[in-house]
Amino acid sequence: MRFKIIIVQPRYQINIGYIARISKNFGVSRLFLVKPRTKIGERAIMFAKHARDLLAGAKIYPDLESAISDCDVVVGTTGIWRKAKVNFKRIYLIDETIKKISKLKGNKTVGILIGRDDIGLTKYEIERCDMVAYIGTNPEYPVLNISHALGIILYLLNSSGFKPVYDDISNRKLDKKETDYLFRLFDMLIEKKRIRNKKAVRSIFRRLVYISQPNRQEIHALITALK
Repeated sequence: MRFKIIIVQPRYQINIGYIARISKNFGVSRLFLVKPRTKIGERAIMFAKHARDLLAGAKIYPDLESAISDCDVVVGTTGIWRKAKVNFKRIYLIDETIKKISKLKGNKTVGILIGRDDIGLTKYEIERCDMVAYIGTNPEYPVLNISHALGIILYLLNSSGFKPVYDDISNRKLDKKETDYLFRLFDMLIEKKRIRNKKAVRSIFRRLVYISQPNRQEIHALITALK
């Protein structure tokens, strides 16, 4: 089973950054954004911390339909469950939702929709969902920040045994050609620097790459930076 985290029309860079950061914490390898209302700029990068590669590799869709076109099951999220009354029979607490997901058979792709950071998902978008999940909170203030909600969802998925499933199918391990290209770029870079033991630096860089086993998205981010 594969999970696809889809952020619908985020408005604030700080939330995009926090979403990237919490996603990286739980092993998500790629983010998918639907028509963001702000650019992924310096503020988003600052709050993403060490998850900047997720921002660099984020795929942006023009609309919801194209974002969920490859999903077998779509799970919406809401902080106000009454808002989802159009889908009333399929509204569950998040832990119930995960139990239902675990019963799915076959190699399914499950899209998890995280709504806008100001107004959430629209009724139309909720209607497009197979299930709607909400997180039980204080009724006096039930709406969570979208990055906080995502963190809870990913934690529960992780603790329910879905830890290795966040890989995007387009993000498999890099091939030798990409590795060699990265190393050539690195060698060209340090040739221009005043480094006493360039051979040792090359060796350490290669060892770090082999130990960390970066995926394709991460290797492309390194190549882009070195270029």
